[in-house]
Amino acid sequence: MGRLQLAVRAYPRRSPLTFAYVCLLLLTHVWVESVLPADNSAVLLHHVSTNLDNLTDHPLSALFGSALFFDGTLTDVESSSFASTFITLGIGVACCLAWLEYRLGTTRAFGAFLAGHIGATLLTALVITAALGQGWYPESVRQASDFGVSYGAQAVMGAATALLPRRARLPWAVFVLGWPLGGADWSGPLPDFTTVGHLLAAGIGFALAPLAAGRARTRQRPRAGADRPGADRPAAPSADAGRP
Repeated sequence: MGRLQLAVRAYPRRSPLTFAYVCLLLLTHVWVESVLPADNSAVLLHHVSTNLDNLTDHPLSALFGSALFFDGTLTDVESSSFASTFITLGIGVACCLAWLEYRLGTTRAFGAFLAGHIGATLLTALVITAALGQGWYPESVRQASDFGVSYGAQAVMGAATALLPRRARLPWAVFVLGWPLGGADWSGPLPDFTTVGHLLAAGIGFALAPLAAGRARTRQRPRAGADRPGADRPAAPSADAGRP
């Protein structure tokens, strides 16, 4: 059996909460895309959007409800929306979040995810408020559709930087910061607010990366000792054993 097959088979055991979360995201996506009537789906997704109006009116249900869906497509593989879905859901959640859960533990991995999801959302709201005051964003941005897991995915992609080999860290960081800018729409000196949110989320992840690296080292030490040949064997008695 190849290494990839072994990794896939071990995935639910090594990263159980990430596995369950990915399954949940796929189920909710199918539900809103194929089961709910289009009008009901639109109302639901508008309710969980983390725009300014919703964050003022029902912040908790918007923040946590938004994390139950992803904004993208799984079928239109030639679209930019599919590329974004592949990066956020595939690389960010299914790979990086799972890797952090395996290396750091469930609490720390999902703590990093939530730090990006919530922290970047709230910081972006402040940027939007300031941009509205300067006339850089239109007033319609207050009710804009903005839901999904991409900010959390960006944060764990940033946090995972410290777990990479040193030579891979800079190219990875460039990718994490660069892909949101690829399709950015600029309004004065600022890109669109979702690009701002992705950059802020990446910054949160990079800030957490040293903590991730330190925790990964402490988790590896006992394992490294336990994996040495003969580590679990009892020590041989010394020549003086049994002497009074």
